[in-house]
Amino acid sequence: MPAFQVSSLFSDGAVLCREKEIRVFGTAQPKVEVSASLYGADGQLLGSDTAQEAEGRFLCVLPPQRAQVGCVLTVKSGDAQAMFCDLAIGDVYLANGQSNMELELQNADEGLNCIEHHENPLVRYYNVPKRARNGEDTDQANQEARWVKIAPGTARDMSAVAYFFAMQLQPQLGVPVGIIDCYWGGTSITCWMAEETMEGLAEGQRYLREYADQSRGKTMAEYLREEAAFNQEMDAWNGAVAALKAEKPGITWPEINEQAGPCPWHPPVGPGSPYRPGGLHDTMLRRLIPCALSGVLYYQGEEDTARTAHYDQLLMAYILWLRQAFRDDTLPFLNVQLPMWIADGAQDSFTWPRLRLAQQRVADAIQHTGLVMLLDQGEYDNIHPTNKRVVGERLAAEALRVVYGRGIANAPFAIGKYRENQALHVALSSSVIDRGEGRFLLEMAGQDGAFYPAQVEVNGCELILTHPLVPRPTSARYAWTDYAKVRLFSENGLPLAPFWLA
Repeated sequence: MPAFQVSSLFSDGAVLCREKEIRVFGTAQPKVEVSASLYGADGQLLGSDTAQEAEGRFLCVLPPQRAQVGCVLTVKSGDAQAMFCDLAIGDVYLANGQSNMELELQNADEGLNCIEHHENPLVRYYNVPKRARNGEDTDQANQEARWVKIAPGTARDMSAVAYFFAMQLQPQLGVPVGIIDCYWGGTSITCWMAEETMEGLAEGQRYLREYADQSRGKTMAEYLREEAAFNQEMDAWNGAVAALKAEKPGITWPEINEQAGPCPWHPPVGPGSPYRPGGLHDTMLRRLIPCALSGVLYYQGEEDTARTAHYDQLLMAYILWLRQAFRDDTLPFLNVQLPMWIADGAQDSFTWPRLRLAQQRVADAIQHTGLVMLLDQGEYDNIHPTNKRVVGERLAAEALRVVYGRGIANAPFAIGKYRENQALHVALSSSVIDRGEGRFLLEMAGQDGAFYPAQVEVNGCELILTHPLVPRPTSARYAWTDYAKVRLFSENGLPLAPFWLA
């Protein structure tokens, strides 16, 4: 029989979403009414609701409210009562994805200095506990999770991307900003998707089928033994890397790989893995439903670059599922496009540019989405760049444009092409500047589909491409590579978006 518990999303200091219905939920005993009442800082009742327990859970829906602080939430079930103080009403963003969203502030550039000196009680965060399997430990960890205000000494374990996003956005909005951190390094998009959503897609079915085949017949005990051995190997490697960085500040990743060996990334498959399709949807993401959100910040895709040619189908399905689950048909989804990256000594796989274009197709196809360009922010042989300020602040600018309708210019992108004599003209959404470093990364092809590096003339909002072996060009593409330096930028410093115009 479930005990009366309010989700820890509504603990002291929580941030509730403004101007949307406030959904208070948790568990309760059967046939017991649960009431929730929200009071303002002046003690005035802002809204209340009474709900009947259903299948061990209750949901009370309170009316939308304006931004404010100092609120009190009271939830009653029979003779039991829970009271939560110092709640804020503002904008709430879910920060979701894999390791580049997971990278903590304490490990980011400027992070330790920020932690020592920062203070903004209107920025708060909540970390969803990382649990791969459901059980009493998972339930207890979730119930003990709490909201934390940004103050000296706090936020070490906050997503660095989400931190810089919130600290940039909050002063511009003038309202409280809350971040719900929900991520896990190395995860495929399918780890966060509901199994029934994947079953409705041929590509989702393939992920489920392949994982089932790989782990077939493996018991939980066998998996746990493999997981322990893997964690021991990873811990030893991480310890060696940390020691090298402490001993030799500024050491490069090729030097680290030479001295510590390559990262032993080979997580085992099995019934208890956090990397199983649908796993983290069940153990982490589902516990947030159906709280009201202002938007979703998403940084993921690295794990799927070599696993699917249909990432756009999975991403579209995921966005639509999020909107259904969180009861918001126009829930903004702000995605981070993968930057440049390649491992030291590796051959170009051309899988990263393919996934970048898939991300672009989704942004073009679904309304109320944004896409942050990071082509200029990748690092050779380091899949986890530590300059997360740029990522977070570009996300904040994209939020201002997509969510709040403020006329912040996006990165320039290709809008069309036409042929004139032997030249192919590519029209851009805004003018670009050639910074003159590295290759242009522009290629062109004729009807035979063979691409050649183009000779490029930059003319404001237009690129003029020519090549002597392509007298009748039909196609153009830009940045079709896993890793390279880029040289074309807008006047506001954003890189030209990758494209393929067939």
